[in-house]
Amino acid sequence: MAGQTVTIFASVAVTALAVTTTARAYEFGFPGSVQSAGIVIGASAEAPPPGLYGFNQVFTYQARIVGPGAPTVNGAQVSSKSDSASAGLLWVPGWSFLGASYDVVGVVPFTSTTVGSPIDFAPAGMQNAFLANELSWRLGETGFFIKTGLGLYVPTGTQQGPAGLSNVGVPWWTFEPSLVLSYVKDGWNLTANLFEEINTANRLTNYRTGNVLHAEFTATKSFDKWTLGPVAYYVGQVTDDRSSAFYNGAINVNRYNVWAVGGLVGYDFGPASINVWGLKEISASASGGRAGSPGVDTATITKGFAIFAQLNYRIWAPEEPAARSIPYVRK
Repeated sequence: MAGQTVTIFASVAVTALAVTTTARAYEFGFPGSVQSAGIVIGASAEAPPPGLYGFNQVFTYQARIVGPGAPTVNGAQVSSKSDSASAGLLWVPGWSFLGASYDVVGVVPFTSTTVGSPIDFAPAGMQNAFLANELSWRLGETGFFIKTGLGLYVPTGTQQGPAGLSNVGVPWWTFEPSLVLSYVKDGWNLTANLFEEINTANRLTNYRTGNVLHAEFTATKSFDKWTLGPVAYYVGQVTDDRSSAFYNGAINVNRYNVWAVGGLVGYDFGPASINVWGLKEISASASGGRAGSPGVDTATITKGFAIFAQLNYRIWAPEEPAARSIPYVRK
């Protein structure tokens, strides 16, 4: 997802999903969250002008499995790697509701994941598609913006296995309410992007994974065509799972919390904008795993780094706006 600058040419909201962890804090076979941490970094609450916008995002996440229950091979931690590419559209019809600008977003992502020995897991395919409706309020000339939205991950991804979790798609719906708070003025983009994944039950197993909270932070400054600044994110499971007869009532109570910091650089080409950002996970903790021997914590999570690149461009607008930067493609 791309650029963030004071003036917008297209503020596209994109959510590409990606399987990026092998933690077992939820139903076995599920990576822990539908949306990958870090993909909406750089997105502000400011709405773009009316029009149709496109975006393309790629990223890689490379990590090791850590935690009290992490497996090792000859003393070495097990590796995990995910590569993802997504494409989407943002439509801003020019409608206003309760004083807010309305937009709708759709994203289709594809992912390849590899987990090393002794797990040796390498699924690849289409992940669940994402749709969202959003409202953005401009608070006068203060530079402050508020955006709220409701996203939905639709179970259209590649699904395999008796639980539907042997590939990158998942057999349930995920609702994602969001709140974005921004100060966008004088070249600054100071944004806190908060959203929560609320999962329905797996249609094959009836197991329901608990809610996952995301918080992503941007503090960038634009200098002419360049945008630079630090970024960060947090992701963690915040409610318990609900089991089913498929697992004889067993619940995977493992919880996890991950923090990451990094930086973003963007460039505005005029008709298009590109952002690149990278983050390193500085803290990744997991606890509460109860499988196996009594008193032994089997919790795991991944800890690594992620690199993202996103291209944003306008496809159509009712009238040609002045050349402006793309503050980032979000959801």
